[in-house]
Amino acid sequence: MPRRCHWARGEPDIVYHDAEWGVPSHDDRGLFELLVLEGAQAGLSWSTILARRAGYRRAFAGFDVARVARFKPTAVARLLCDPGIIRHRGKIESAIDNARGVLAIQREHGSFAAYLWSFVGGQPLDNRRRSPRQVPAQTALSQALSRDLKQRGFTFVGPTICYAFMQAVGLVNDHLTSCFRYAPVRRLARRAGRGEGLSRAAGEERVAVRGKRRRREPRAELRASTETTFEPRHGRAAAGTSVARRAHKGGA
Repeated sequence: MPRRCHWARGEPDIVYHDAEWGVPSHDDRGLFELLVLEGAQAGLSWSTILARRAGYRRAFAGFDVARVARFKPTAVARLLCDPGIIRHRGKIESAIDNARGVLAIQREHGSFAAYLWSFVGGQPLDNRRRSPRQVPAQTALSQALSRDLKQRGFTFVGPTICYAFMQAVGLVNDHLTSCFRYAPVRRLARRAGRGEGLSRAAGEERVAVRGKRRRREPRAELRASTETTFEPRHGRAAAGTSVARRAHKGGA
């Protein structure tokens, strides 16, 4: 049995870990989906969100950003009655407001992906973690991303949510070096840095995994990425917390 990050225990977590977590993404729809799901997870387990992922895709128009941005109060009322998602008014309204924020970023930067990847200089950061205790709840980079998103009107984007999002979409590779997915994700990161058709490569990786059952420094002012909070990554705390909330990810 391959060695995995320790948070991947149940079947939904294992499938997600093996096929998606940490794979660099440049797809705006997929990026928006994970931003919504990471925000929805606040105070809950990641497994709870994965179990409702199909419900979220149905409820939020397949995470079509433009369609979600047009949701009206009647849609919020409908979603509050939908058992397929987390029926939390703040999280539902956040998803809609954040969709509008993504559209604004697309107009400014050309794509949501271009905006996000600018925070790591266009290439994933390979963190080479050896122990779950080395995986931080947040970093200077996630704090910077959180600040900027909040200034743009985004909600449910605290620095710990942003770091989990960065882990999920491959801005950082936080698979432990002992995890069987560390090396494949690292190879994808290198291809991303060379601009070698990442989307196709990532797709091939996902197919292969399912079938089997040059690091660039961040911006100078963020280079000293003080990772002050360390915690084994499994199970998250309430929305306002900065440490235990991100405990589901990172670590073999």
